[in-house]
Amino acid sequence: MTIRRFFTQRGPAARVLTSAVVAVALLVTLTWALWSSPTRTVDTALVASTTDCKDMVTLSIAGRGDTPRPGTTKMLVDENGNELPAASADDYVSTWIDQASSAPLAEVGRDSYAAMYIAYPADMSSYEDAVNTGVANTEAVMEAIRVSCPDTQFAIVGYSEGADVARRVAMNVGHQEPNEDGTYGIVDPTNVVGVVILADAGRVDGQGPFPGAENPFTNPDGFDLEYQDGTAAVPGQGALPDTGGDDFGALNGRIASFCADGDLTCAAPENISLLQLVVNVGRQLDVDALEREQLTPATGIDVATVMSRIALDAFADIRSQPDWIRSDETFLEVLLKVSDPSYDGPTAAPATPETDASDISDMTAVSGEQDSISTEEMSPLAYLPQKLFKEIVGLIVTNQNTIPVIMSDPYQLTLGPEIGHHFDYWRDADPENGKDLTSADYAAAWLTYLAQQAQAGEPVDPKATPSAAELSAALEELVLEEAVTTLSEGAAPSLAATPSGAVQPAETTPAPTLPTTTPGAAPTTTPAPSDAAETATAEPTQTAVTPETTATPTTSTPAETTVASEATTPVTAPVPTPAG
Repeated sequence: MTIRRFFTQRGPAARVLTSAVVAVALLVTLTWALWSSPTRTVDTALVASTTDCKDMVTLSIAGRGDTPRPGTTKMLVDENGNELPAASADDYVSTWIDQASSAPLAEVGRDSYAAMYIAYPADMSSYEDAVNTGVANTEAVMEAIRVSCPDTQFAIVGYSEGADVARRVAMNVGHQEPNEDGTYGIVDPTNVVGVVILADAGRVDGQGPFPGAENPFTNPDGFDLEYQDGTAAVPGQGALPDTGGDDFGALNGRIASFCADGDLTCAAPENISLLQLVVNVGRQLDVDALEREQLTPATGIDVATVMSRIALDAFADIRSQPDWIRSDETFLEVLLKVSDPSYDGPTAAPATPETDASDISDMTAVSGEQDSISTEEMSPLAYLPQKLFKEIVGLIVTNQNTIPVIMSDPYQLTLGPEIGHHFDYWRDADPENGKDLTSADYAAAWLTYLAQQAQAGEPVDPKATPSAAELSAALEELVLEEAVTTLSEGAAPSLAATPSGAVQPAETTPAPTLPTTTPGAAPTTTPAPSDAAETATAEPTQTAVTPETTATPTTSTPAETTVASEATTPVTAPVPTPAG
C-alpha cells in the first residue's frame, strides 16, 4: 500500500543573539516541529455518532498541524447530538496514521470497527497546553463512547506530538483506581486492547518496543508475530523524560512504542543537559510565533517572561534549602528541575537556624570569652570554592554529548527530507536483519488482529497465541494492497505472504491488476493551491514520502487527491499545497 506523505524542512525557531544559541534553539524546533501532511476532509451525508456502536474503535492522535478542525470537518456527536472533539475517518484522514488505524476495515467491516481522529490544538503556541488538551479530549471521547456503548473496546494510536498525548492517556488509563462500585473514571482498562505510540518523547532509556510485555523486544502479549529479532534496545531516551516511564499499569503488555534509531524525539543521547534545559524552556514558549516572526519585541517579551520565571523559581528553590551550598546539587540541576512545566514550587519550606539556649548563654557571658567556631558552624562562604568546582565538573560531565549533537545537524538528522529519522516508521523494514515489516505495517497487522478478536466477541487474552492462519489473515490484506498499488505504478510488490503468515521479500515479477480498493488510504495527488487555500492553511511545506517496506521516500507533485469510501462512490477533494 503506497501512501504519499508530505513534509518539509523549515528554518530554525529563532535566530537569537549568537550562533551557539541558534544551534540550541534548533533543538527546540527539532523536538517539537513534528508536523504532518496537509489535511483532507470528505463531505459525507451523515454525522458520526457515539450511538452507532462498534465492537472496537481506534482513537488516533496525529502530529503537529494534523488534526480535524470544528467548523471545517464533520465532528462526532454524542447520544444527545452534542459535538465531541473527534471526527470519523470517513470525514478526516491523516495519511501518516491512516495506514495503521484503517487497516482493520479490510477484515472486519464498518459494522464492527471504526477509526476516529481526536481534535486538539496540535500546535506549538504552548506545547503543554496543546498536549494536555489532547489528553482531556481523548479521555472525554472515550467516556462518551463508553456511555453509549459500554461493550466497545478501544485502541489508541499516536504519532509525533500526538504520541505524547497517547502515552499520557495510556498511563492515566492504566493507573486508574476503580470507584467503589467497580467502575472507572475514564474507561475500564480491560477495554483498552492496544496502544500504538510512534516516536515516543517519554521513552525510557533501554526500553523495548513493547514495555511490560512478556517479550518486550519482540511482540506485545497475545500477538505472536515477531516485530524484530534480538533484544537490543534503540539507544537513548525521549526528549521529555519527565512525562515518561515504562510502567503502564494495567496496560502493560498492550503497548507498542516504536522509536527509530536517530530520531532525537525518542532517542536523544545522555548528557545533553543544556539542550534539555532549552527543551524545557521551549515547552513554555510560543514556538509558533518564534518560527513565524523570529525575534521581535512581542516574542522577546515572551522569552524574557519565561526565563525570568524560571530564574526566580530557581532562587526560591535554593532558598528553601538552608544547606544547599554544602550539597552536591548544582545550579544547572536546579534549573532543570524548576524549568520542568510540572514543577509546582519547592517541596521544603525555608528553614530558620535554631538558636540553642547554651549559645545565648555563651554570647551573653560576662567573661566575654568566645567559643571557637566549629567546622559545622562555619560560614557557607567557606564552601564556595568546593561548590564552584562541583558546578564546573557537573557542567562538563552532563554535557559531554551536547556539542556532538549540535555539530551533527540535529534538524537534518531528525526532520531532513528523505533522511529524517522521524519518518522512518513507514520505511524501516529490514528483512535481512530480522525485521520483516515496517513499524506502521506491524501496527496495522496488530490492530487488525485485535479488531478480529473484538468482532468475534472474544476478550483479548494476553497469554493467547494466535495461529498461523490468524496471523496470515491479519497480514493478507496489507500485502495484497501493497501489490495492487505498486503494480499500478509499474513496480512489483515489496512484500509477499507465505502460507504460514510470515512475510518475505517478493519476487519482482508483475502480477495481474486486482480490483481491490485500499480502505481509507487511496493514492493521493495534489493540485496547485489557490490563494484562499494558502491563506487558510498555515501548514509547513511537506515532501512526499513513500512508506514502502524497502524503499526510500521520494518527492512528488501530483495533481489531484481522491479519497475513496468503502461502500460508496469515490469523492474527490482538493488538497492545498503549501508554498515551497
